[in-house]
Amino acid sequence: MADPVRLRLGVFSPSVVLGVAAASGAWERAGLMVEEVPVTSSTQQFTALLAGELDAVFTSPDNVLAYRGTASNPLGRAADVRILAAVDRGLGLSLFAGPGVRSVDDLRGGVLAVDVPTSGFAFVAYELLARQGMRAGHDYEVAAFGSTPRRAAALVAGKCATTVLNAGNDLRAEAAGCTRLSRASSLGRYLGTVLAAPAGGVREKSSPLRNLTEVVLATARALAEGRLAELAGGVTASRLGLAPDGVRRYLETLSDPDEGLVPDGRLDAESLATLRRLRSRYAGGDRELATLVAPGSGLVDDRFLPSAAT
Repeated sequence: MADPVRLRLGVFSPSVVLGVAAASGAWERAGLMVEEVPVTSSTQQFTALLAGELDAVFTSPDNVLAYRGTASNPLGRAADVRILAAVDRGLGLSLFAGPGVRSVDDLRGGVLAVDVPTSGFAFVAYELLARQGMRAGHDYEVAAFGSTPRRAAALVAGKCATTVLNAGNDLRAEAAGCTRLSRASSLGRYLGTVLAAPAGGVREKSSPLRNLTEVVLATARALAEGRLAELAGGVTASRLGLAPDGVRRYLETLSDPDEGLVPDGRLDAESLATLRRLRSRYAGGDRELATLVAPGSGLVDDRFLPSAAT
């Protein structure tokens, strides 16, 4: 038997999908050894990806928009990074307030913690706050705190007034006394996570990246359908540090059609329109965005999706 191919996958938060794939033996059966590499921010993630230190990433689709075609991103250059599959619709992505805060009005004068100020989750926060009549720089300040787990810890510790959380970080924050104020799903169809890789990597590691994509989607389908429940419960508890009620709620979220997993891996037009609308509103560049999201632009490379072979 040939040695497994090692792939380095950059992640912000521990992934139950990846954990179940590992625990079920799916990586071995696909001839892969997948190393999950935690990152502290989208800037660090894409720096490592473009330097060849990562083979692929679980990231926000907005990050792919930013780094693929916007030279004003934190790295100051554009790169041919491609979305290989949609993974989830936010996994409970919501605006949270710290312990003791009960309404949006209590956030006035406080700090909104974001990954970086021009990132997709930041745009979600700006829009959710704007719908409550609050504007960045006027009613609240914005500060970069990095990845979602870092922001969750900062919120619980009182180092910021508000942030957006998801993927189990939201449930831990609630257990620590934080308040969920509003949900990203209220903004329209949304995508929280995609699997992405550089164009060069897609060419050079086509077979292992195909196997990676297929395992991720097969695992997502099983979880969305409620299969592998016992295994998924154990992985969720150990990876996310959730109590039994939190595990139950998280597993329910995985199968939620508005906030859960995307079993077919398809990036739908409605979600792409939401991403474009938010980035255009809070970062500008709508003309460039129109080009980036146009059919045939190369933003989405669906060659590894199951139906692409039929």
